[in-house]
Amino acid sequence: MRLWMARLFGTAASQMLLVAIGWHMYDLTGSAWDLGLVGLYQFVPALVLALYAGHVVDRHHRGRIVAVCFAVQGMVGALLLTAHQSQHDSRTLLLALSVVLGAVRAFQMPAQQALTPMLVPPLMLPRAMAFSSAGMQGAIIGGPALGGLLFAAGTGVVYGASVLLFAIGGVLVARLRYVQPARVHEPVTLATVFAGVDFIWRRKPVLGAISLDLFAVLLGGAVALLPIYAKDILHTGAWGMGLLRSAPAVGALLTSIVLTRRPIERHVGRTLLIAVAAFGLCMVVFGLSRSFTVSLIALAISGGADMVNVVIRQTLVQLETPDDMRGRVSAVSSIFIGASNQLGEFESGATAALLGPVGSVVLGGAGTMVVALAWFRLFPSLARRDRLVS
Repeated sequence: MRLWMARLFGTAASQMLLVAIGWHMYDLTGSAWDLGLVGLYQFVPALVLALYAGHVVDRHHRGRIVAVCFAVQGMVGALLLTAHQSQHDSRTLLLALSVVLGAVRAFQMPAQQALTPMLVPPLMLPRAMAFSSAGMQGAIIGGPALGGLLFAAGTGVVYGASVLLFAIGGVLVARLRYVQPARVHEPVTLATVFAGVDFIWRRKPVLGAISLDLFAVLLGGAVALLPIYAKDILHTGAWGMGLLRSAPAVGALLTSIVLTRRPIERHVGRTLLIAVAAFGLCMVVFGLSRSFTVSLIALAISGGADMVNVVIRQTLVQLETPDDMRGRVSAVSSIFIGASNQLGEFESGATAALLGPVGSVVLGGAGTMVVALAWFRLFPSLARRDRLVS
C-alpha cells in the first residue's frame, strides 16, 4: 500500500508537471513545434538510457532508486517554480529540464515495475497488478484535471503542487521495507546491459506478450487524431476533445477495479489475444462512427480491453522473469512501450495524410485485429497459456 500510494502521488505529480511545462512553453513561445520538442527531448534520453538503467535497477536497491527519481523530479519542479517567479524562465531552460525528466524516467519505470513482485506473493500478483493499474489510471485522469484547476491560480501554483506531491511520494517509497536479495555486482558490459534483450528473445511467451503490445499500440492508437475527430468529424469542439481523451482512461480504470476483485485465472493467453483483437475492433468502430456517444463508448471499451492486456502482460512478464533480471526486462519493455507510443502517433499522422483520418484509424484497428490473430499461430505457447501462476 505504501508503494501504491507513492505511485499515486508520483504519477499525479508527473502528469501535473508535464501539463505545466507544455502550457509554460506555449505561453513563452506560442510555437506548436516547441511543444513537440518538449516530448522529443524527454523521449530520446529515456530511450538511450533504458538498457543501462535496467542494469542499475538489478544491481541496487529499487525503492531508493524510485525515491531518488521522485526527488530529482521535485527539484525540477522547484527550479521551474523559482525561474517562473523570478522571470528567468526560458525556452532553453524548459527543454534542458525536459531532458532531465526523460533521463529520470528511464530509471523510474523499470524500478517501479520490478518492485511490486518483491512486495506480494506470486498468487496475489495478478490482483496487485490490477490494483496498481487502477491507481495509475486514477492519477492519469486526476493529475491533469487537478493541474487544470490550479492553473486558475497561476503556473507557479501547479509547479508548487507537483513539488509537494513528489515529496510525499518520495517519503512513502523511501520508507518501504522488504527483503533485499543479495546482488552480484557485475561490471557494466555489453552482455550485462543487453541481458534483458537476450532473456526476452529466449522466452517466447514473454516475447509474444511484449511484441503484441508493441504492434497493438503502434497500429491501433488514435490519440494523435482525436483533435481532427472532435473538430471536423464529430463536431464537438474542445469540450468533446477532452471527453474523448478521457474515455479510454475511464474504461481502463473501471476494468482495473473489476480485475482487482475478480482476477483472470484461466485461459489467460487466449484472453490476452482476444482483448487485443477487441481493442482493434473498438478502433474500427470509433473510426467509422459519426455519433459522439458511440465514439465515447467505443473508446471506453477500448480502454477496458487495453487494461486486460496490460494486467495480463505485466503479470506474465514479472512471473516469468527471475528477480535479478526484472529491472533489465522491464527496461526493454519500457522501450517497446515508449517507442510504440511515439511511432504510433507518427504512423497515425502519416496514414491520415494519405488516407484521411477515418482511413487511418480503421486501417490501424483492422491491422491490430490481424496481428492478434497472427499471434495465435506465431506464439502458440502464449496462446495456450492457461494460468498466470503455475
